Amino acid sequence: MNCKDEKEAVQDMECLAALTFIPDIGPLTIKKLLSAFGSAKAVFEAPKERLAASGIGERKVKGILGFSGWKDVRRMLDRARDFGMKVLTSGSAEYPEPLKNISDCPPILYMKGDILEEDKYALGIVGTRTPTHYGRIHAENMADGLAKKGFTIVSGLARGIDSAAHKGALKAGGRSIGIMGSGLDVPYPPENQVLMQKLASSGAVLSEFPPGTGPNKENFPRRNRIISGLSLGVLVVEAGKGSGSLITANYALDQGKEVFAIPGNISSAVSSGTNELIKSGAKVVTGIDDIIEELAPVLKGFLNISPTANVSGREPAGQAGLKAALASEERRVVDALGPEPVHIDELARQLGMGASHIMGVLLQLELKGIVKQVAGKKFFIC
Repeated sequence: MNCKDEKEAVQDMECLAALTFIPDIGPLTIKKLLSAFGSAKAVFEAPKERLAASGIGERKVKGILGFSGWKDVRRMLDRARDFGMKVLTSGSAEYPEPLKNISDCPPILYMKGDILEEDKYALGIVGTRTPTHYGRIHAENMADGLAKKGFTIVSGLARGIDSAAHKGALKAGGRSIGIMGSGLDVPYPPENQVLMQKLASSGAVLSEFPPGTGPNKENFPRRNRIISGLSLGVLVVEAGKGSGSLITANYALDQGKEVFAIPGNISSAVSSGTNELIKSGAKVVTGIDDIIEELAPVLKGFLNISPTANVSGREPAGQAGLKAALASEERRVVDALGPEPVHIDELARQLGMGASHIMGVLLQLELKGIVKQVAGKKFFIC
């Protein structure tokens, strides 16, 4: 990129950020304006007549023509960079591809961490901020098991079920993405600051809200569409009637995604919304196999199963998980193992590798949750 192109890119970024500062102008209006004018910079350069002809309404036209907060915009973008955030637009290489497919995708995302190609195989896990022990344990265990299969776990970094889901994925050594309802420099809840840092170092933390934005209650329903938008489906674990988790489930349905629910105690208030979801047609989940089976058609090539295979018909769990993402040596070792323990010396002879070298490969596979070791240096697919 030459200096002129770089200068124009910075100007357009500032103009796009400025549009998000104008009251009543949201993602759908910005999408409409970019379609009509080609760039955010062109929107601000357009005469009143052309803006009015775009059909956005007189109030929004006045907001664009009268915008004077350019210093605030530049100060905000400088703050984002000072805090180590990446500022992404839909044209950025790192902007998550699945989000581009939702009608009201965020025009700008602020990110710490990285989005990887494998994150397109993601599952959202959401639920109440005040879970029972039952809900917390199942959220963490589901996230742990799915992360070991190679899924990226997406949630909202809130107290309760969200935190349990993120922690389960991290415990498994997997990837997790947190979606915040505040600026990335305003951790909320405050006690999750360390969790947020861990997600940023082994996954990503995202927000559509600029630095300095507090955890305003109206932000959280908005951020829920990002959780579902990034995910192949959404699993709801304990949600009462009126819970924000049900908003996420509704976004998932609107986006054509799968909705899953863990059944709860029929006399428990925190399970009333979850049980209603099941009555309305959400897939009942009692284990990760229920999710994998339902998503099998879109997982072909990622999980080594056919779209029509049932749970009992697919490969052993470890071979199913992360197989497409393994390095060539790891794949050879996985292919040579099965459910019965094999001694490392036998494995080394079979594959023509040195025992010390193959031990390193097996350690990596253990960390990924694909193989386990038993006494006597024997390994098997878990």
